[in-house]
Amino acid sequence: MRETFLSISIRIFLVSLAWSCMPLKAAQPSPTIHLIPQPQEIQVGEGTFLFSPSTTIGVAHPSQQPVIQLFVDALRRDFGFTSKMVSTDQADIRIITDSSLADESYILDVDTKHITIRSAGNSGVFYAIQSLRQLMPTQSPWCVPAVTIKDSPRFGYRGVMIDVARFFTPKDHLLQIIDCMSMLKLNRLHLHLTDDNGWRIEIKRYPRLTSVGSKRVVRPGKLFPERRNPEPGEPVYEKGFYTQTDIREIVSYAAARQIEVIPEIDLPAHSNAALAAYPALKCPVVDQPTGVLPGLGVARAKIIFCAGNDSVYSFLHNVLDEVMELFPSHYIHIGGDEADKTYWKRCPRCQARMKHEHITNEEDLQGYFMSQLAQYIRSKGRKVIGWDELTNSQTLPEGAVIFGWRGMGQAALKAARQGHPIVMTPAQKLYLIRYQGPQRFEPITYFGNNTLKDVYDYEPVQRDWTSAITQQLLGIQGSLWTEFCQTTADVDYLLFPRMLALAETAWTMPVHKDWNRFLKATDNYCEQLGNMGIVPARSMFNIQESVVPHNGKLQVALDCIRPDVQIRYTLDGTPPSPTSPLYTSPLEVSTDVTIQAATFRDNHQEGETLSFPIHWNKATACPIKTMGATLPYTLTNGVRGTMKYTDSEWCSWNNTDSASFIIDLQRIQPIKYIRLGCINNYGVAVHRPAQIDVLASKDGRKFRPIATYQCDEADLFADGTFREDLSFAFQSKARYVKIQVRGAGICPPSHVRPGQKSRFFFDEVIVE
Repeated sequence: MRETFLSISIRIFLVSLAWSCMPLKAAQPSPTIHLIPQPQEIQVGEGTFLFSPSTTIGVAHPSQQPVIQLFVDALRRDFGFTSKMVSTDQADIRIITDSSLADESYILDVDTKHITIRSAGNSGVFYAIQSLRQLMPTQSPWCVPAVTIKDSPRFGYRGVMIDVARFFTPKDHLLQIIDCMSMLKLNRLHLHLTDDNGWRIEIKRYPRLTSVGSKRVVRPGKLFPERRNPEPGEPVYEKGFYTQTDIREIVSYAAARQIEVIPEIDLPAHSNAALAAYPALKCPVVDQPTGVLPGLGVARAKIIFCAGNDSVYSFLHNVLDEVMELFPSHYIHIGGDEADKTYWKRCPRCQARMKHEHITNEEDLQGYFMSQLAQYIRSKGRKVIGWDELTNSQTLPEGAVIFGWRGMGQAALKAARQGHPIVMTPAQKLYLIRYQGPQRFEPITYFGNNTLKDVYDYEPVQRDWTSAITQQLLGIQGSLWTEFCQTTADVDYLLFPRMLALAETAWTMPVHKDWNRFLKATDNYCEQLGNMGIVPARSMFNIQESVVPHNGKLQVALDCIRPDVQIRYTLDGTPPSPTSPLYTSPLEVSTDVTIQAATFRDNHQEGETLSFPIHWNKATACPIKTMGATLPYTLTNGVRGTMKYTDSEWCSWNNTDSASFIIDLQRIQPIKYIRLGCINNYGVAVHRPAQIDVLASKDGRKFRPIATYQCDEADLFADGTFREDLSFAFQSKARYVKIQVRGAGICPPSHVRPGQKSRFFFDEVIVE
């Protein structure tokens, strides 16, 4: 498989333009060169360098030979070249060691006779070759433009995390991802190897970690948040793990491509897979069955390693010994996130540990737990990484690198102020599990959007950072959690093309970034991904609608993150075409209409067709008054939401216990019924309200009740994901309609989220 992946990877990013091998005339414009990531400095010369089967390569030092050999082998497989390695002074492609250059920096100089690469070490040589490969055409004549590139990375840490615990990514597919990363000059692959949902690495001393921990029950047809916990004795099925031989191959394959593989053993929480295998390591007061979780787990996710049990530390030392033997990485990630202390508070062993160590609270007990393991890892000459919850304790493990992830990663700044290195991987910008485009077209996942442009525009160094904080920033990481992945194609869809934006944000200085140029390079890259059998998301071509009441009418805005496409639309129910009206400014709507729109480029439709009806009723475009609501205008904008409650067409309230809102119908008029659109999403505890009261008023001061809805208790916490309209029939005259809502309250013990407060969402109020 190595041969296959090397052969495939040579074709990633290849520029579609086949450069003419004739010398460029002075009057001709310089060729446009699109590289990802964009170099720090690039100057285009005249003429081209022609590759041929006799092209030779000179190596300055024997240590560079493995790096060059990858290039030589790929040229032979893809183009039939038999390039030989010769002494530098006789070579067509010359590798020169330049100790004045910084690590990972390089100078690539191409003229009509020679290609010269200067670098201080292997990483610079490798990255110069990646830029050279991007300059090569896909077909003969194989020539590259004369160019001088002086380049170096902005950040030393340029990472991607793959969660292989929730969805196990097979070794071969992981190698393919490594190939793609290497072409993008990404240099850290963080593997999230263990979680509640699976243990994915063979530990020979503890075989049950994989014989038990790699298996789980299946819940056909259920999304991750909907999956109920396993019952004792329920059949389990193998979900996969890496043997130690697999790990060595992955690590070696990545190292040859200048990528350091960082293992994560998540502690003390996210440990149900380990505790299912070795239950003696949990707190003795745990009163629930322990098994590998198929989903969120909720209450069972509170089962974590016992901090008061000496055997836990011995066990983890032994596990880490094998992990460190397999991974030569400078870093070992030990998690530290989302550790619920419910059982620690009740556990006599944990409480005895706190008393003995003079620890006053359970957060500091976690600090003690993590510090003990960090100290052991440091004794082996390694550095420790942890998630930003480690800052919840008064004491951070000595020298720990903190990954800022919650929100915008602000918790990591606390660690930076204490002198700890940080890596930014904020959920709001760099979590690749989030939607990457208009949600009408996207597969279901969590939360809101992180589009290609969101990732590209992310700037980790904020204006209010001090120089001391900035100096602690090692770099950035895109993190792919795989709760909603069922196949490797799902993994590819979430990674690509956002990995490109991540790479440029990590490598290129902000002053050299350009969205329009980046998009052209992205198109070339995505075309080559298709040749590899990878189907990247095309979400960047899709349209996001926004329909907002304005002066008694509706303003319809259509937007695409790509500025190089045209938006064409229709209002007559026909599909849009290249000759349909061109969208240039918001449309104004005052009656029923179905809007269809799509993006076009060179008379070719690029994105999916957006189609949504606007239905007019007495409440449409009317003013609405409410407190604590998100997107209240969606209640009267005539547009229905999708099955995704975060699609920007659903209104919710900060207070999940109750809410109220008043619609001003603008004049007194007869009304006969009201329909209120709501959504049920069992997995995330979104449910019908327990009660809805409708009141009416002619003057906006005195309201009288006209209708009430009460949900049957049996239907209050219904399973499944569905939309429905709650209807109220009556006879009344009013100008103002007031709707008061009482939420369903706490999810019952039988719920997949027991004890959690339910929420309610509405997409439209229909008044007739």
